Amino acid sequence: MKKQDFYYDLPQELIAQTPLPQRDASRLLCLDKTTGQLRHGSFRELPELLRPGDCLVMNDSRVIPARLFGRRPTGGSVEVVLLRDLGGDEWECMTRPGRKTPPGTRLTFGGGELAATVTRSEADGNKVLHFEYDGIFLEVLDVLGQMPLPPYIKEKLEDKERYQTVYARDPGSAAAPTAGLHFTPELLKTIEDRGVRLCYVTLHVGLGTFRPVKEDNIEDHPMHAEYCIVSPETARIVNDTHAAGGRVVAVGTTACRTLESFTDENGILRSGSGWTDIFIYPGYRFKSIDALITNFHLPESTLIMLVSALAGRENILAAYKEAVKERYRFFSFGDAMFIS
Repeated sequence: MKKQDFYYDLPQELIAQTPLPQRDASRLLCLDKTTGQLRHGSFRELPELLRPGDCLVMNDSRVIPARLFGRRPTGGSVEVVLLRDLGGDEWECMTRPGRKTPPGTRLTFGGGELAATVTRSEADGNKVLHFEYDGIFLEVLDVLGQMPLPPYIKEKLEDKERYQTVYARDPGSAAAPTAGLHFTPELLKTIEDRGVRLCYVTLHVGLGTFRPVKEDNIEDHPMHAEYCIVSPETARIVNDTHAAGGRVVAVGTTACRTLESFTDENGILRSGSGWTDIFIYPGYRFKSIDALITNFHLPESTLIMLVSALAGRENILAAYKEAVKERYRFFSFGDAMFIS
């Protein structure tokens, strides 16, 4: 399939720059993946769209303030974005300006509270940094770091907790699993009270999620790898749900990719942990999920390809055209879809 098959025209003013005052006040476009039928609603109506016996699977990864601004030995500025924890206080990072941070360069942040040495360069231009600090690294990062917001968000985020889901608990993501930003504790309780099981997976979202597809043939796109975890409890709930005839509803493409990565050809979800580079596009046969809650995705992105695999490319493009016409808010802080 061709990349341009997943293009749609989006006016810039529809890209949401800030979250709504209330998380669950967003709009919800409901798409029947079989018929293509659309219905406009509110995210607060979601409990009514779920059925007793369904289970809702959410990604509980927490975004770390992974963007650091510091100084090089010359006094020049440097920007560092943490991408992947390699252990032993080493991180794979993106540095800017990259050509001025060769191996051996020492960087300082926050007046010396945090320091790092570039230990090596990777083939893709990323750098491996070894950090030095006193205390607990994530606490130091919480003071000195900034949220690595997507490049299409130009406004400053006043409350960094608004780029976290209310159930985020496992630090490690460089970007939020944004479909979950719409939930409140009260809405989750209402869903649970309806007889819907709640469970969690972990996928630490990397900035590769924003990497554009450059190849014309989408099959040639090298998918980035991300670390994910499925607990025995989640595996049991998902398998029991399917055995009893309920639906598995993934909250976001990250939860979807995790479930599909750990589900065997017989539809059985296995617990475990590891890296996934699964690339889901039309023609893929879903083994685990039955429905998906998701935000609207960038044109020609791997994420719009994933939702097209679930609902059909024509249905998705028609839904996006309707969302543009009705002035929905797009991307990370935007409105949501329920594909069922």
